[in-house]
Amino acid sequence: MAEQDILQQAFDFLREHNEGVLATVSERKPCLRAFQIMKQAEETLFFATAPQKEVYRQLQANPAVEFMVLHGNVSVRCAGTALFDVDDETCRWIYDHNPVLPRLYSSHDKLVYFRVPVERLEYFDLRPTPPVVLHIDLATKMTSIGFRGERFMA
Repeated sequence: MAEQDILQQAFDFLREHNEGVLATVSERKPCLRAFQIMKQAEETLFFATAPQKEVYRQLQANPAVEFMVLHGNVSVRCAGTALFDVDDETCRWIYDHNPVLPRLYSSHDKLVYFRVPVERLEYFDLRPTPPVVLHIDLATKMTSIGFRGERFMA
């Protein structure tokens, strides 16, 4: 299977399974929490949170994040930098198309929205033999396929 096909499979997987775990950093220690991808545009993931939450303060102090989704024997892990430059039209779309948000917040402007352009991605599909494994740095397009006993995003 070609690298581009596997990469497309990874982003399709994230569209189908948008609930995962977001990792941030607080005082040099990792912090994990359940999160949802609210929108996906090509290789960029969009999220929303409330400005009074600890996760928002952590992202302001250190915008480096990882996001991981696991479903069955497939997992996708993405790394990138949180950017708070989401335009108002996209913010409104996210609020209007995610039924949980209006249940928790009275309007779209009660939230802060951020995007994470995926810089590095790991895709593991352990169902076939041999397993499908892709490690890719999207900035340099440097890839490796398969297990090689090396850590990619450590």
